[in-house]
Amino acid sequence: MSLTEEILSQLPGNVLGGLRSADRILESIRENTAPVPSVVKENQQPLGAVDWDVIICGGTLGILIGCALAVRGLRVALLERGILQGREQEWNISRQELEVFVELNLLTEAELASAIATQYNPARVKFKDGAEVWVEDVLNIGVDPVYLLATLKTKFLAVGGELLENTPFSDVVVHPDGVIVNHQFKAKLLLDVMGHLSPITQQARQGKKPDALCLVVGSCAQGFPANNAGDLILSFTSLQNQCQYFWEAFPARDGRTTYLFTYMDAHPQRLGLEDLFAEYLRLLPEYQGVELSQLKFQRALFGFFPTYRQSPLQTPWHRILPVGDSSGSQSPLSFGGFGAMVRHLKRLTIGIEEALQTEQLSAKALAQLQPYQPSLSVTWLFQKAMSVGVNQTIPPEQINQLLSAVFQEMQQLGTPVLKPFLQDIVQFSALTQTLLKTGLNHPVLVAKIIPQVGLINLLDWLLQYSNLGFYSALFALSPIIETWIKNLPPTQQYYWHRLIDAWKFGSGGDYSNS
Repeated sequence: MSLTEEILSQLPGNVLGGLRSADRILESIRENTAPVPSVVKENQQPLGAVDWDVIICGGTLGILIGCALAVRGLRVALLERGILQGREQEWNISRQELEVFVELNLLTEAELASAIATQYNPARVKFKDGAEVWVEDVLNIGVDPVYLLATLKTKFLAVGGELLENTPFSDVVVHPDGVIVNHQFKAKLLLDVMGHLSPITQQARQGKKPDALCLVVGSCAQGFPANNAGDLILSFTSLQNQCQYFWEAFPARDGRTTYLFTYMDAHPQRLGLEDLFAEYLRLLPEYQGVELSQLKFQRALFGFFPTYRQSPLQTPWHRILPVGDSSGSQSPLSFGGFGAMVRHLKRLTIGIEEALQTEQLSAKALAQLQPYQPSLSVTWLFQKAMSVGVNQTIPPEQINQLLSAVFQEMQQLGTPVLKPFLQDIVQFSALTQTLLKTGLNHPVLVAKIIPQVGLINLLDWLLQYSNLGFYSALFALSPIIETWIKNLPPTQQYYWHRLIDAWKFGSGGDYSNS
C-alpha cells in the first residue's frame, strides 16, 4: 500500500476513490477523449409565459448570485444536483472583499462576523534561496462555508427564491422568448454556475483542450508546530517532474491547511493528482518541519483547474450566461471559486438585473457581462513564466530566481504595488513600475524568460499590456461619461454601463484597500 493510500484510507468517505475519479476526468481532458456534451438546443417556437426571471444551475456558488438577485425582487429558481450545503474546508479571502455581502443586503454585519471562522496575519511570500516578503490582510480570513451557505439559503427562501435540491441539470432548450430547463422549468434567463466542468461550457468550447492546468493537492491536519502566520506562495525545491512546486498554508479552525500546487500544459505525459499527492506527502515534513507520524489528518483536498486563453467565455446562445468558473473569469494564476465569484458579485448582480429590465438577453448583449479584460490576459505570461514545457529544458532554479527578484522589487515599491497583485488584481501603473525595476536590476534573468515563454507569447503579451494601459485611461474618464449616460434611453445605458464595468475590471480599477 502506498503512503497516499494509507493516509487517505484513514479519512471518512471514499477519499481515495474521489481522487482517482478526478484523475480519470483529468486524463480524459489531456487525451481529449471526453465526448462533447449536447445539452443546449434551440427552438424557434415562442415559449409563452415563464415562471421565473432567472434559473440558476449550480447551487454552491450559485446561491451567492441567486440570493443577490432575489433580494432585488427578481423571481429566481436555483437548481442544485445534491443538497445545498457548504464543505467543512474554509474559503480564504481578504476582509474588505467580504463587504459586498453587506452592501448587497445578503448578510448583516453580525452574520458576516459569524461567517468568519479564522483570522490570521501576516502571510509570507518566499522562493528558494530568496528573501522572505511579508504582507498583512491578504487571504487572511477563513470563511465557514457551512454557515455562510445556510444563512444565504434562509435569506433566499425568505425573499421568495425557489430552491430545487437533488435536481441535477440535464438540458436546456433556448426559445426566442425564454429557456426551458430539464423540460419543465421556464425562465427568461439561465445562469450557468456549474464550474469548470459545466456541460454547457464544454459544449460551448466544443472539446477544445485547456491551454493550461493548475493541479492542487493538500490537507487540513492537526499536530503542526504552533504558527499563526500563513504562506501565500512559497517554493523550496528546484524544478521537479518538469514542474515548479508552490505551497500555500493557512491556519484553520481544525488545524492547519497546507496545499501544493503547480502549473502545466495539458500534455498527456504530465503527472496526475495521485502522483502529486505522493509528492505532497514526501515534501510536507520538510516544508512544515514536522514528521507525518505526528499529524492527525482531518481531510484531504485535491482538484485541477483548466484555464483557456479565450476567456471569459462568451456563449453562442441567447439567454444563457456563464458565471464564475464556468465563464473562466478567474486569472490563470488563481483557482477561481469563491474569491473570483465574490469579486464579480456586485457587477454581475447589477448587470443581470439591468439586462432583464431592458430585455437585453441576446448572446451579443449578454457577452457584455463577461467582457475581455486585459488585467486577466496579461497574467497568461506570468503563468507561462511559472511553468515549463513538457520537453523544455531550462536551468532548474530559473523560475525561483525570477520570482524571487520580482517580489523583492515589488516589496521595495510598497504595499500599493504588492498587495493588489497578491489579490489577483493587475494594474498598469504597478505592473509598469515592477517591470522597469526588475528589468534594470536583473536584466540577465529577464532575458532568460524570452526563450522560456516564446517570442509569439511575448508579443501577444505586449498587446495585452498596451490594452491594460488603454483601459486604465478609459476608466479614468468614466466619471465624465457616467454624467452623460444618465440622459440616454435605458437600452443604451445598459451597453454603456457594461463598457465602464469592462474598463474598471479590465484595468484592475475595482481594487479597494479600504
